[in-house]
Amino acid sequence: MIRLSIVLWTTVLLAAPVLADDTDARIEASRNAAMKLQSTLLAELQSAMKEGGPPNAIKVCNTRAPAIAKEISGAGNLRIGRTSLKVRNTNNAPDAWEKKVLESFEARKAAGEDPAKLEHHEVVGKEFRYMKAIAIPANMPCLKCHGEQLDPAVQAKLKELYPNDKATGYKTGDLRGAFTITQPR
Repeated sequence: MIRLSIVLWTTVLLAAPVLADDTDARIEASRNAAMKLQSTLLAELQSAMKEGGPPNAIKVCNTRAPAIAKEISGAGNLRIGRTSLKVRNTNNAPDAWEKKVLESFEARKAAGEDPAKLEHHEVVGKEFRYMKAIAIPANMPCLKCHGEQLDPAVQAKLKELYPNDKATGYKTGDLRGAFTITQPR
C-alpha cells in the first residue's frame, strides 16, 4: 500500500511541471494570438480611416475582423474572437463564462488595476480559455466609432451595418471588451 502511494505521488509530482509548462505555453499562444488580431486589425482600421474616414473603418470591423480572426484561429489550432458587455455585432455576444470574466475585469478596473493589463485564463471542461481586456487608450481613433459624440455619417453607417449596436458611449480608459481565445485540451 505504501509503495503504491509513493508511486502515485511520484507520478503526480513529475507530471506537475509538464502541466505547468503546458499552461504557460497556452497562455503565451493566447497572448500572441490576441496581439496578432489587435495589431492586424488596428493596421487595417488606420488604413481605412486614411482612405475614407471612420465610416470606411466601420466596414473593416464588419468584414475584415471576422476574416482576420478566422485566419489566426486556423493557423494556431485555437478559436479567437472579440466580445463585450456592450456588443456591436450580436454574433460576438459573450457566453456565460465570458460574461463572468468581463464583469470581473470591470470590478478589477474599478479596484484600480490597469485595464490594459487585465487577463484571465482557466480550464473549462475540455477547453483552455483565455481573455485579454481591450482598453480604450488615449490618442487612438477608437472613440470616433465607439465614443460618446459620434459624427452623423458614423451614426448612419452603424445603423446600417449594426442595427442593434450597443458599443457606444465609451471614454478613454474604459474597457471596450476583450479578446477571447479557446484552445482544445
